[in-house]
Amino acid sequence: MKKSPSAMQNQDGGDGSELLPLSPLVPSLEEDPLASILQNDDSQDKSGEKKNSEELQSLWRKAIHQQILLLRMEKENQKLEEASRDELQSRKVKLDYEEVGSCQKDVINVWDKKLLNCRAKIRCDMEDIHATLKDGVPKNRRGEIWQFLAVQHRVRHRLSNKQQPPDISYKELLKQLTTQQHAILVDLGRTFPTHPYFSAQLGAGQLSLFNLLKAYSLLDKEVGYCQGISFVAGVLLLHMSEEQAFEMLKFLMYDLGFRKQYRPDMMSLQIQMYQLSRLLHDYHRDLYNHLEENEISPSLYAAPWFLTLLASQFPLGFVARVFDIIFLQGTEVIFKVALSLLSSQEVQIMMCDTFENIVEFLKNTLPDMTKLQMEKIITQVFEMDISKQLHAYEVEYHVLQDELQDDSNPCDDGEAPEKLERMNNQLKRQNMDLLEKLQAAHAKLQSVESNLEDVLARESKMKSLILSLEQEKTLYRKTIEKICHHLPAEALSACEQLLKEADCHPNMIWK
Repeated sequence: MKKSPSAMQNQDGGDGSELLPLSPLVPSLEEDPLASILQNDDSQDKSGEKKNSEELQSLWRKAIHQQILLLRMEKENQKLEEASRDELQSRKVKLDYEEVGSCQKDVINVWDKKLLNCRAKIRCDMEDIHATLKDGVPKNRRGEIWQFLAVQHRVRHRLSNKQQPPDISYKELLKQLTTQQHAILVDLGRTFPTHPYFSAQLGAGQLSLFNLLKAYSLLDKEVGYCQGISFVAGVLLLHMSEEQAFEMLKFLMYDLGFRKQYRPDMMSLQIQMYQLSRLLHDYHRDLYNHLEENEISPSLYAAPWFLTLLASQFPLGFVARVFDIIFLQGTEVIFKVALSLLSSQEVQIMMCDTFENIVEFLKNTLPDMTKLQMEKIITQVFEMDISKQLHAYEVEYHVLQDELQDDSNPCDDGEAPEKLERMNNQLKRQNMDLLEKLQAAHAKLQSVESNLEDVLARESKMKSLILSLEQEKTLYRKTIEKICHHLPAEALSACEQLLKEADCHPNMIWK
């Protein structure tokens, strides 16, 4: 490179103004950046100007730099392609379950239109959403649809400031340490152990699950981590990214109120077990009596159903379909599914005559359903409405608890303050629950009032339309009277004769 251009002439007697190739392989202008740079230099050489060694070195540096950039771009493109392939493969592994029910093309198109409203946060008609959800959900869009349903719920029901979760981002929470780390790590291998996404020890699935559970345990100090949440988080991770799953877990826990059943006192879970027992008593008395005779309470078989939202024992396709309805209807969905499951297998349960046989059937045989049975259960859940009964049973539970406390033996003076403190704490919890229900009732009232305003507006429009039609009718009547006045008697009698033949009285026409 230190040689002058004259020393780089062709030994074959070529033109001295023409440079020798700078590489054993001569690239084309399109491939070699140096060729495009040196193209103008050749014309300048032909005009008699010569480049010195410093300029040639500068040209070489530019060419090498551009070549390095091209190589880096190629490597980055390869990384992006590999990441895209890995993402597609990961998505395929995540959604490796048999879907319950089919989703037709026209239903998919309806969901596509509705998901556009999710970004704009437009309020949609709930009856329409209910009908579309009943028709099915495409598996590859399920995560987006859950987020859409969450948006629709939040548009209608806003939590008070006291009920809102702390405003801390997911990334900030991951930087912190949690005291629940050991419990979370122990449960990682127990969560969907047969699913390929979670089966690899400390693989991508387990690491994402650990991050999500760790972040929530730091966000919700009262609940922290409780067995059962890992299955809920796992179902969410199979359908969306970590941060999206974290937002949806917050929605389930705070907005829909599932966090109450994970509190340390488990009061909400006890109420749920009582409510399920009362539902069986009122709607399936024979089955209820059979279970009571064998001393089998709902807590023996139904507690995992509520704590894992059915995810720990039932097929994943069925669980995903249940989650579809949970995002629409909330906590009462688990009661509907439990009641429908038990009623569908009532005959088989009644045939089990011992405690061990019944428990074995409920824990192992009952979840092993055919696809047709699962579809039938989901259809029944959509058609069932037990919200009033659940509310009545909850009030009944609190009344019974108060009566039991009043009937209990009086405590010593030393135990009285402790008893009063426990009662005070219980009353506070009941007060908080009642406040939550009151706020929900206020939200429903606002929704009803807005609907009433729409109805009144439509009624006003109808009244104005009726008034205009009445005026038009009066005008037509006057016109007909004028026409009859100008018609000769023969024509008028002919018209009356025609009307009689058509079984139409002339007075009806004038009216």
